[in-house]
Amino acid sequence: MSAPAAEAVVVVGAGPGGLAVAGALAMRGVDALVVDRADHVGASWRGHYDRLHLHTPRGWSHLPGYRIPRRFGRWVARDDVVRYLEEYAAHHRLRLRLGTGVARVDRAEPDAPDDARWVVRLDDGTVVPARDVVVATGYNHTPVRPVWPGLDSFTGEVLLARDYRNGARWAGRHVLVVGTGNTGTEIATDLAEHGAAPVRLAVRTPPHILARTRFGVPAQATGIAVRRLPPRLVDRVAGVLAKVQEPDLSAHGLPPAGPDLYSRTLEGRVPVQDVGIVAAIRSGAVCPVAAVASMDGPAVVLTDGTRLEPDAVVLATGYRAGLEPLVGHLGVLGERGLPSVRGTSRPEAEPGLWFTGFTNPISGMLRELRIDAERIAEHLTARAGGA
Repeated sequence: MSAPAAEAVVVVGAGPGGLAVAGALAMRGVDALVVDRADHVGASWRGHYDRLHLHTPRGWSHLPGYRIPRRFGRWVARDDVVRYLEEYAAHHRLRLRLGTGVARVDRAEPDAPDDARWVVRLDDGTVVPARDVVVATGYNHTPVRPVWPGLDSFTGEVLLARDYRNGARWAGRHVLVVGTGNTGTEIATDLAEHGAAPVRLAVRTPPHILARTRFGVPAQATGIAVRRLPPRLVDRVAGVLAKVQEPDLSAHGLPPAGPDLYSRTLEGRVPVQDVGIVAAIRSGAVCPVAAVASMDGPAVVLTDGTRLEPDAVVLATGYRAGLEPLVGHLGVLGERGLPSVRGTSRPEAEPGLWFTGFTNPISGMLRELRIDAERIAEHLTARAGGA
């Protein structure tokens, strides 16, 4: 029996990044195969907490070739993001293979079909040869679980932010949220709004907090404007502007952030968008406390020696890309397990292997996914046309 013909392009991941690449390719006449372990597109968005909305306005958050419908409003809710992704896949008639993940990507053997450079091994044992592979499994793929002394001894509930939906069941109960990114601050706000009390927010590094809009202009506009400027220059300017743009919460236990707003984004830590956390801290509904040092039975011990006994601890301590099982053996990963080539003018790690969505840019994730997708599709089709 002859070997199966190679796919032109296999896209790994049916989230926004993968769909964006497949859509951009479809607009250029390339029928990519999109593979995902989940049974539906946008699986990560389906699992986010209930109150989540995009932090970037609808008009700057669409994927290639199909804008987000106006009926979803300026700040698109989680469920409407999912609906948009479903509509997007249908609009471009994307070819989806859902319900089986990709276990590993390998270089093709000499006896592979003539145009195959890669083989994509699926969880169900299927081997798919491909000319090009685009990895779009997401920047926030695998939750980071802290390693604290005594964590396993804690008698309360430990909940990953990924598994949090809303604070209804915590009304009247003591909850400690660990992590001061957008997820941690929103979960703390949501808990307070649902009546949890006290709600404490463990702070290791004070975050930069920005209003979602200022004088009607989205914060994303500034991010787009400074995207290509030297980080040190942006840090200096932002440090001066922080006195009028960032709230002073030091009287409420949250020290000001350092003069490093843009430098942090290069490490994947974007500023917090204020969708309620500032008011919650000022009212006392959310109380900032020191970072967690250890756990001891029912107690959580903070770095300043304070002992708390919360009913639950929510871990909003970040994610990692989790690419090692998929491509770690190919020598294409660098710092923090991220692709060593990403977000550049030519995001190709080596011939036929592409990555998208592995930065967390200050200019907006979905906007950058659109730009990356169009760039990848342009390179792929230009090369195919010249072959």
